Amino acid sequence: MSDKLLDYDAICQAAAFIKQKITITPSVGVVLGSGLGVIAEEVEDAIIIPYADIPHFCVSGAPSHKGQLCIGMLSGVPVVLMQGRIHIYEGYSPQQVTFPIRVMKELGVETLIITNAAGGINKSYQVADLVLIEDHFNLVGMAGLDPTRGPHMPQIGARFTPLNKAYDPEYINTAEQIAKTHQIKIHRGVYAFVVGPCFETPAEIRFLSMIGADAVGMSTVPEVMVARNAGMKVLTISAITNMAIHDVNSTNITTEEEVWESVVEIVPKLRTLLAEFLTTLKYG
Repeated sequence: MSDKLLDYDAICQAAAFIKQKITITPSVGVVLGSGLGVIAEEVEDAIIIPYADIPHFCVSGAPSHKGQLCIGMLSGVPVVLMQGRIHIYEGYSPQQVTFPIRVMKELGVETLIITNAAGGINKSYQVADLVLIEDHFNLVGMAGLDPTRGPHMPQIGARFTPLNKAYDPEYINTAEQIAKTHQIKIHRGVYAFVVGPCFETPAEIRFLSMIGADAVGMSTVPEVMVARNAGMKVLTISAITNMAIHDVNSTNITTEEEVWESVVEIVPKLRTLLAEFLTTLKYG
């Protein structure tokens, strides 16, 4: 997009470019977070489109984020996967970060599955646990960086978006049952969104814990808000890749390397959960 607010013509142009390259209509969109892009290798008859080739798409510069769409069949369902997302901390606006979600809607997506790597705030969590997000704190949006801010365009969504059921309760129940069937440890929790890229201070972690956050990360919430504004149903799964530090005297230091080490253990569990969840979706 040429500016940092929303442009419906840009959405349509990007969608038209993608439609020229595919023969299916994706009903499910999947955002693969840090280190989780390898799940796209399961997609059958995949068409790969780099973000840089798509009109008005921003290019992801975060480590491990390939920055490409992968479109094909997964568990018998037509999907479009984002191998890597775009972050506000890269210098983009919330509208630019969520532009791909708007394009997914234009392609026909009705369900959005979002994954992320998150820091565990809840002390009952352990590294490599999965968390089904059922609510969030959007301190960033409260400060004015709301991705639905700007001129209202009725053709893409309502002016005001209710978020009391942003994370679909039926989807959460289904995913939880799948996890239990496969003996995958899983929690329900509240996700706190911060811009980053600096990790949080112990004082910030204690504050987030005090107000009820279970996990913290630098993505996801803007995508959820836009998906709900567009009428999509949402499932969000956080992968706990590190435990947040509550105490300023702790000798632990949160590092990027710690995150990547955890992903190796997380991917097989998430792959199973996603594959089986997709089989429960009914369209048409």
